[in-house]
Amino acid sequence: MSEIKEILSKNKTIAMIGVSKNSSKPSTIVMKYMQKYGYKVIPINSSAKGEKILGEEVFGKLDEIKIPIDIVDVFRPSKEAVEIAKDTVKIGAKVLWLQLGISSNEAKAIVESNNIDYVENRCTKMEYQKIFLKKVQAFPLLINR
Repeated sequence: MSEIKEILSKNKTIAMIGVSKNSSKPSTIVMKYMQKYGYKVIPINSSAKGEKILGEEVFGKLDEIKIPIDIVDVFRPSKEAVEIAKDTVKIGAKVLWLQLGISSNEAKAIVESNNIDYVENRCTKMEYQKIFLKKVQAFPLLINR
């Protein structure tokens, strides 16, 4: 828990891969929530490139972003994690964070061998609530809609 608290305390710029234009999707709810608590969240979605989601320009790929990224937060299937891990290393991000239900031993090995922190099968929103707001919700996606 202290490692996650440190990650969320020190790292305020998030590239969120798989954010949807649909405001009821978990990725968009998490993006909005993290923005509310002071994080700069840059959406990555190749099918919405150039559009805006929650006021932020959407990029097609990580390497298109021109500012330093702290956390690469992933809402994509586990099978895509290895390529995302390689891209995370290329852009010099500090953390690869795979959301609930997503994990990859190979992605973990790639980022950890490059001194990048790795989190899997956890939700940034839920972890933030638990650590900083002392809230634990059984179904957090319905909160703050």
